[in-house]
Amino acid sequence: MAIEKGALVEIRAVCRDVSTTPADLLLYSFDATRVKHRPDCVCWPRSTDEVAGIMKICARRKIPVTPRGAGTGFAGSSVPVEGGVVLAFARMDKILKIDPEAMYAEVEPGVVNQDLGTALSAHGLFYPPDPASLRSSTIGGNVMTGAGGPSAVKYGVTRDYVMGLTFVLPSGEVVETGVKTLKWAVGYDLTSLMVGSEGTLGIITKIRLRVVPLPKTVVTAMAVFNGRRDVVSAVAAILRSGAVPRTMEIMDSTAVKCVEEYLKAGLPVDCGGMLLIETDGGDSAAVEMEKIRAFCLSAGAREFNLAKDGREADQFRKTRRSISASLNRLRPTKINEDVVVPRNLIAELLDGLDAISKKSGLPIVTFGHAGDGNIHVNIMTDRSNEAEYAAALKVLDEVFDLVLKLGGTISGEHGVGLSKKPYVSKEMGEGAISLSKRLKRAFDPDNLLNPGKIFP
Repeated sequence: MAIEKGALVEIRAVCRDVSTTPADLLLYSFDATRVKHRPDCVCWPRSTDEVAGIMKICARRKIPVTPRGAGTGFAGSSVPVEGGVVLAFARMDKILKIDPEAMYAEVEPGVVNQDLGTALSAHGLFYPPDPASLRSSTIGGNVMTGAGGPSAVKYGVTRDYVMGLTFVLPSGEVVETGVKTLKWAVGYDLTSLMVGSEGTLGIITKIRLRVVPLPKTVVTAMAVFNGRRDVVSAVAAILRSGAVPRTMEIMDSTAVKCVEEYLKAGLPVDCGGMLLIETDGGDSAAVEMEKIRAFCLSAGAREFNLAKDGREADQFRKTRRSISASLNRLRPTKINEDVVVPRNLIAELLDGLDAISKKSGLPIVTFGHAGDGNIHVNIMTDRSNEAEYAAALKVLDEVFDLVLKLGGTISGEHGVGLSKKPYVSKEMGEGAISLSKRLKRAFDPDNLLNPGKIFP
């Protein structure tokens, strides 16, 4: 749709930062999926009042609105499929409050994960959810998609830390939810309902987050295995032992090779897989890592390398965080999925993916959060090759069938957006989808908020 000139005049009267230039419309037409739909204008609000004012205009004129964080998402959640207005939150990036005594922080949605971590560390505090894109991804985008990260095995995901929200409904009404306490039992849990809603129910403008004490010690290690089965056996043994590592990230052999080509870091490209492991706390962190080392060696690890200092620990982490960027060495297009299976069935998932890959002839690269069963499955293809890309989409269908057969879910942290929308009915029953659509209509009767997302 094209926004009428009169509507733009009204929007500019409410929001000082509005653009209709071709360059800005192109930049805000896509996210990490590279699916493009151009908006009619981009607004950079600076306050809840500005967001409310824009929403009132759009509601009256029936203009669709798509909220956007940093655009790092892999599901197409921030792609404006019906044009209209993109609300970009890069200028609502203030840390409003840090309360070291009550241990919470209040932030605007445009705050970058790493910046929040730096500010909290000065108070001896820590916000555990840490997606691989933490240097650029924003808290608002994390809340919209229910993001996770490598520390989820011990600390949980974004959903576990959101204490309260301020959000704007399509009508322009401002709603505040949640508490400043650790427990509550009053009314419906509207805060949790908003987390993971991908901007389809309301536009989040303020977030209250629970934070925890910064661990005194973090011990980082990299274990190298000859065979992938050995990697999975080590993961199972560690989890069965009752050890709770802060991080336990798996990288298959292809991922290791791609990262080595990308970083030239001297990685063991002849290995069958690697595990990045971290423990934290006080003196117990080193003791727990020693136990984990024993489990890895018993499972067949050929190397178990403890980081000698913070610099080497950062190098180990960089290896894991560089996987996604390195994979285009295999094919120019990756279909990046974030499936989850019960942790005891990771081996069955990886074996099944091997069989699908061999049958299709398409590489499937796996890595991710072995500690909670959240494995990133990357089907490597070439979108410009129509036949190959069509085959890759059939492979994706088989991957989701395998995951659901194992009792898993088709998304653990990326959300649904556009990319998983055709597959939602594989996981959710008709009754659950129908109720979800009725909830959407109750919040957004004219379907103006991020239309075309999540449900078929």
